[in-house]
Amino acid sequence: MTSECLFCGIIAGTTPATIVLETDDVVGFLDVRPVFKGHTLLVPREHVVTLSDLPESLIVPLFSSAQRVADAITSGLGAQGTFVAMNNVVSQSVAHLHVHVVPRTKGDGLRGFFWPRTKYADGEAEEYAAKLRAALEA
Repeated sequence: MTSECLFCGIIAGTTPATIVLETDDVVGFLDVRPVFKGHTLLVPREHVVTLSDLPESLIVPLFSSAQRVADAITSGLGAQGTFVAMNNVVSQSVAHLHVHVVPRTKGDGLRGFFWPRTKYADGEAEEYAAKLRAALEA
């Protein structure tokens, strides 16, 4: 953990976030500027900057969590599918490895790698997070 890392602050509980998933190795939380509502970021608890830095022991926990969240987005939010992505240095707005799991529906307007952003209304992020947590527990 590093004190200047936003995601390390979320993991430590010192920076507010809408948490979706917590395991021994991974934390998942809603993106504050989601492409679509329910857009979740998954981060290893260990401060790792790039995919090349990710210890082999964390590969399965991180990507198993991505798989679980992708399933929860379809079952819990009714999305038709998901877009799963990871920036590695270029376009990595926070220097802590993170996996984006974005809800998708046919005709949603997402094209290529242009990611328009939206915002949650007051209290809406917690509603989305609660649906995802319930689907993850199912």
